[in-house]
Amino acid sequence: MSHPKRVRFYLNDGTRRRARNGEHNFIAKIVHVLERTGYEISYHANTMPERLKAGTRRGYALCEMTPPPNKRAMTFRRVYHYPFWQIQASDKRWEWDVAQAHFDPLACPGNEVQRFFSYWQKRICGPLFDHVGDDDFIYVPLQGRLTDHRSFQSCSPIDMLVRTRAACPGTRIIATLHPKETYSPDELAALDWMQKSDPDLSVQTGGRDTLLPRCSCIVTMTSSVAFDGMFFGKPAVTFGQTDFHHVMLDGQDPDAFDRIQSHRPDYAAYLWWVWQHMAINGGHGSAEAKIAAKLSAAGWPIE
Repeated sequence: MSHPKRVRFYLNDGTRRRARNGEHNFIAKIVHVLERTGYEISYHANTMPERLKAGTRRGYALCEMTPPPNKRAMTFRRVYHYPFWQIQASDKRWEWDVAQAHFDPLACPGNEVQRFFSYWQKRICGPLFDHVGDDDFIYVPLQGRLTDHRSFQSCSPIDMLVRTRAACPGTRIIATLHPKETYSPDELAALDWMQKSDPDLSVQTGGRDTLLPRCSCIVTMTSSVAFDGMFFGKPAVTFGQTDFHHVMLDGQDPDAFDRIQSHRPDYAAYLWWVWQHMAINGGHGSAEAKIAAKLSAAGWPIE
């Protein structure tokens, strides 16, 4: 069955306001691609009632970070920093095209890679890069639901801490709570017990800008801190499925912690590949062509 050339954007309040005013650069580029091929555009709240309606509405849809409600819908999400974006059929990062693709550093253009990496290293690290060193501690940025073992994780976050300690006896571990997460009394009690039992473990809230430049390595589920750590040359062990797993060590590998001291992949090539090749750079001249290609590959009529 054919569908009308109408696209509904399901957006959070702030994004919706900016999109309507033409102030959201990436959405404006999507809209330009769609309108020049005859689509009508409308903006809707990214709420459960609206997404339920979206499941049966005719036409097409783009959702901000939430699951696509039908096969004619896609989700879009920032790839950790502006202006890099993905448009995908799934909201789960580990199901994205980039997560399934093979990374070959030798296929990346060397001169362009170095220019790109140097520019973004300065943008991401800023003055923190002047303080890069190794104070011999493991940085563990925690996220939420510390006692739950979710489907995309190889263990619970609490168990991740236990495994890290078992693999690295005597090494200082600094774990951080996410400032925007709310933790239950049981979660906090578990962390408190671990700290009292382990004098080399400390837990604090936040502290990324102090800890990231000075840690030896990062251990996390899927935190973007591990992504940013590549700009600082910090290796990472991950215990969850991510879209940037290619150059991380897998926490399920029994040799991961033994390998981490010598683990130095080509981060410059990888970050070019993830951002400039596999993602959509909203500030680059190729953005609209890549948007059109993504939508066309999903079966949207883009002519």
